Amino acid sequence: MGFGRLVLRLVVGVLMIGHGLQKLAGLFGGHGLQGTGEFFDSLGLRPGRQAAMAAGAAEVGGGALLTLGLATPLAAASLGAVVLTGGRTVHAQHGLWATEGGYEYNVVLLASLFELAYSGPGLMSLDGRLISERKGLLWATLASAAAVGGSIAVEQRAEASSSQ
Repeated sequence: MGFGRLVLRLVVGVLMIGHGLQKLAGLFGGHGLQGTGEFFDSLGLRPGRQAAMAAGAAEVGGGALLTLGLATPLAAASLGAVVLTGGRTVHAQHGLWATEGGYEYNVVLLASLFELAYSGPGLMSLDGRLISERKGLLWATLASAAAVGGSIAVEQRAEASSSQ
């Protein structure tokens, strides 16, 4: 039972760390802050370099927390905000399917994050070891609401920066 959650946490967490390091340091074929910042500017997420830094930090930090099974609702909220923003700004106009550049993968990640916030990280986690595991519908809903709020805040900040 807890082994499945461990595998899900490790896969999603480690991959999100890598995704963040692509943005922050240009690792794993990424474009680093400069290239990612320019891409974010082209999407209207301004200032692009700051948005890239925030997204990369959220992915690395949230991915690390998820991997460790520490503060799982916070990890889900942090990662969810980045995944939701990417889905809305990059993939939504291409429809659902990833083969067309759509948001299919974003939906899978968001569902995985919701499940981990709902079920908790399991006994094979720091929260499980510390007996401080936060889980359930309330925690999953709060994490989801924070993800939506974070995504909206990023876009509002970008709109405010564009109008200056």
